[in-house]
Amino acid sequence: MDQDKSLQKLVPAVERAAEILDIVSSSKRSLTVSELSRETSLPKSTVHGLCGTMVQLGLLVRRSDQTFVVGPHVLRWSNGFDRQTDVATEFALLCDEISIPEHTAASLSVPENADMVFIAARQAVAGNRFAARPGMRFPLVYIASGKAVLSLSPDFEVRRMCAGFFPAPLTDKSIGGVEDLLKELSQGRAEGVFHEVGQCIEGVTNVSSPVMNAVNKPLAAVMLSAPSELVEGQAFQEISAVVASLAQRLSRRMGADIQI
Repeated sequence: MDQDKSLQKLVPAVERAAEILDIVSSSKRSLTVSELSRETSLPKSTVHGLCGTMVQLGLLVRRSDQTFVVGPHVLRWSNGFDRQTDVATEFALLCDEISIPEHTAASLSVPENADMVFIAARQAVAGNRFAARPGMRFPLVYIASGKAVLSLSPDFEVRRMCAGFFPAPLTDKSIGGVEDLLKELSQGRAEGVFHEVGQCIEGVTNVSSPVMNAVNKPLAAVMLSAPSELVEGQAFQEISAVVASLAQRLSRRMGADIQI
């Protein structure tokens, strides 16, 4: 079960301390007790006591002007989270929780230079035209998962990356250059998912969405692949919804600040 939200009763002091840490960490400037009191709607005395405790624990630092910034102890938690959280393992766990649509293959890939490299896969049925295997790689510009990752870069960076070089087409449906790529990225940003039809393997449609890390940067991409004739109309919408949900939930597990 996803641990995004819990129905059990929360401990008030811990909840208030977490709220203060959230506010301090997201603020563009350091805040005073009075300002934190206004932000949280808590009495100044309560905020003062919580902040004092968190200063003693290294969770906050009190500056000379009596404002607060995030303390060094938080970094230990961040490093521990990174050490203990493996995106491939979390992907596998989520695939056990989410029903993968019939006739599709679910995969997880990460960017490496100009390619997407597959690190995990889950086949819904045997004999799928797209047999995703760890270690496989496809050019970023053709595979749907690569487009999902590229979509998070501004167009000028995509142009710079493709300047003077565009990989040889994999099929007769592979896009022909950076302008076609930018059109697809724009369309995908509007739709919320990224797809391509037969650009990597004839007769296979891939639908993808990016996975974000704890600083909301692209870490990987999840993708569902199926025979193109089975990914039309309502089926495409259903697959897109599963891809988006899988990517969002995996992003949350990797520490991204994403609302589901």
